[in-house]
Amino acid sequence: MKKINKILIANRGEIALRIMRTAKRLGISTVAVYSDADRKAPHVLFADEAVYIGASPSRESYLNMDKILTAAKETKADAIHPGYGFLSENPLFATAVETAGLIFVGPPASAMIQMGSKIAAKKTARANQVPLVPGTDEAITSYEFALNIARETGFPLLIKASAGGGGKGMRLVHREEELEEQMKMASNEALAAFGDGAVFIEKFVTKPRHIEIQVFCDQHGNGIYLFERECSIQRRHQKIVEEAPSSCLTPEIRKQMGSDAVKLALGCNYVGAGTIEFLVDEQMNYYFLEMNTRLQVEHPVTEMITGLDLVEMQIRIAEGHPLSILQNDLKINGHAIEIRVCAEDPFNDFLPSIGTIETYQIPKGDHIRVDDSYQAGMEIPIEYDPMIGKLIIHGRDRMDAIQKMKAAISEFKITGVETILPFCDFVLSHKDFISGQFDTRFVSLYYDEFKSLYPNAIESEAASIIALKAYLDELQITRSVKVTGNQWGNTTN
Repeated sequence: MKKINKILIANRGEIALRIMRTAKRLGISTVAVYSDADRKAPHVLFADEAVYIGASPSRESYLNMDKILTAAKETKADAIHPGYGFLSENPLFATAVETAGLIFVGPPASAMIQMGSKIAAKKTARANQVPLVPGTDEAITSYEFALNIARETGFPLLIKASAGGGGKGMRLVHREEELEEQMKMASNEALAAFGDGAVFIEKFVTKPRHIEIQVFCDQHGNGIYLFERECSIQRRHQKIVEEAPSSCLTPEIRKQMGSDAVKLALGCNYVGAGTIEFLVDEQMNYYFLEMNTRLQVEHPVTEMITGLDLVEMQIRIAEGHPLSILQNDLKINGHAIEIRVCAEDPFNDFLPSIGTIETYQIPKGDHIRVDDSYQAGMEIPIEYDPMIGKLIIHGRDRMDAIQKMKAAISEFKITGVETILPFCDFVLSHKDFISGQFDTRFVSLYYDEFKSLYPNAIESEAASIIALKAYLDELQITRSVKVTGNQWGNTTN
């Protein structure tokens, strides 16, 4: 086993701060990296050391492997934690870190490669007898092949990119005559976004729940699952509200899904924290969707119901320690809900809200956790994801957590930019959410209902668009930043 004495966090914002807090508690020195936009960011000020790595666009800083590795070498760091987004699921980076003689706090590159491709991941799932949505396990090679599969699977169906995520390279096809054109569009979009135009077909589940299982595996062949997270409240395939446990799973299904998730992780020789995502249909059949080979944005709800520090577990596993807890030792304690507090205009199709935060007042209480990286006077950078932070609540049960979250939202004061807090309050107040009877269509089904509750806000949409355009034009002049080169949404899976 190799002790980590100094760790470089190859990330920014709230996740960088979150990792640093655990590292410092463990007596591990921390190194921050930062771009021009983040010179005075909280994660930079909190770290023991900080290294400048380049201009604000992420390709020149947080996505630049050489600069990050140079920073680690210059500060004599033992390990690198990638956080989420940016380079966290890049097998080339994981390999480069290990080649440099450093510890990569994450899975081996081989597991990233195997599970990073949706096609390869589906083949792994099938080999380990994990349920799959009917469709193809391999890339579509021709329209004729796709047509035969489509007729066998039935409509509606999804065409999905093999690489990447975030909804890019994904098309819903309702009729046979749409198939060829939608295939081409999905493939072209995937090629542009990920450099890989491979797509596959799967049956479209009409009213799915999106449920993910948190797994951990050590270097000694042991694996456990830390129960599930409900992630069905999402828009454009980006999550808004997450909770643990799910309102729809029985103990029997939970155990079965967890066992399948661990079996899949061990099947690809996984190490560290990973998340197995499933779709669950109306009959409570579940199907493997994909694996995220990193720490998730929503990991705090799992920490709330288990009492575990997932970053500490990542670090201990990276050092070579075996898992310190057995599956039978894990119990669900209460209920946790998380909302992503993003600088987006909920009245204007969640358009990014750019500007300076004027007021920033967070709710406080024993049951409240806020993971953030902003304060009053700070600017929301155009170059990165617009998430300001995460509000997490723990309650004795689901209804208690809902009521506590609504109270906390009312106490969370942010001015200067628009946020999705009003929409999150709408979700927590909606009868379908309260009853637990909802699916991934929630936003599309009830967005108009939400807007109807705020007629004055709707009237100002045109003005908001004009103001945003003016602000972006100003940024383009003063910073010489191309709006088309921004990284919106690159860390919100």
